[in-house]
Amino acid sequence: MQPRAGSSVQLTMRSALAWLAIVSASACGTASSEQDLGVPGIPDAGTFSKAQYAAHITQLRARLRKLGLGAMAVRVADPFVVIGDGPIAELEEGASTVRRVADRLEQGFFARRPTRIIDVYLFTDALSYEAGVETLTEERPSTVYGFYSSSRRAMFMNISTGGGTLVHEIVHPYVEADFPNAPPWLNEGLGSLFEQSGERDDHIVGLTNWRLAGLQRAIRADAVPPFRSLTALGHGAFYDDHSGVHYAQSRYLMYYLQEHGLLREFYRRFRAERGEDPTGFQTLTAVLGESDMTAFQNRWEAYVAKLRFPAE
Repeated sequence: MQPRAGSSVQLTMRSALAWLAIVSASACGTASSEQDLGVPGIPDAGTFSKAQYAAHITQLRARLRKLGLGAMAVRVADPFVVIGDGPIAELEEGASTVRRVADRLEQGFFARRPTRIIDVYLFTDALSYEAGVETLTEERPSTVYGFYSSSRRAMFMNISTGGGTLVHEIVHPYVEADFPNAPPWLNEGLGSLFEQSGERDDHIVGLTNWRLAGLQRAIRADAVPPFRSLTALGHGAFYDDHSGVHYAQSRYLMYYLQEHGLLREFYRRFRAERGEDPTGFQTLTAVLGESDMTAFQNRWEAYVAKLRFPAE
């Protein structure tokens, strides 16, 4: 089957996240007092009530003041509350970006929004990110880019590294709400697919990205596990792969499904049939229309070997 044709407008999120490129340069405009922060607009009809948002923001600001982070401003991007240490205008654009990304993900995949208010911390540079995470969590961040913590109901982002990780992490609370206990290959495959993304026919689509080179090396070394094995991995085994192959294999399986017009169908069928197919392997086989998954993996590896990043 040939990939679907169609014009793709790079988002990366290039149009949605253009503000990220100038945040660090304009950090001198950071608000200096709570009086300068303004009142965040709370939607009349949102995932949560105005009273719920007001109570959440009141508690949040009290905690930020107690921790010495009272200069951080707050905006609502339903169902998220976005907190930033940069200029107000950049925070407002960041909150708008979070909502636009969420809109596209809801349009394509997710029938349910997060059931809890999720805080999204946008730090302007590595120093403020590391200090902020340590202050807020009492732990040093394990990644320089950013992460989502389900237990803390929060994302912590170093936006000076770009917008890809932000888009990736927004996927996780949606999967958590829409597909509870989804296997890690699906959760991380979808998240990493949209690290480098664009729009095609008004839908968000993943583009080739930096994970491709490592996967191509693993293919040449015959070090890519069978899809049956990948889909059966539990959290420990999936995340214990320091080579990055599990992430990359999951991502480019999603990419293949997307480019052949099958990704949304696969996600919805797997979600509906999870009770009978906990790993997704049977659903994957059925959606692909394959009877021999070993032969399919050989064709998929040949397909991946021909991909390029940056795309030519």
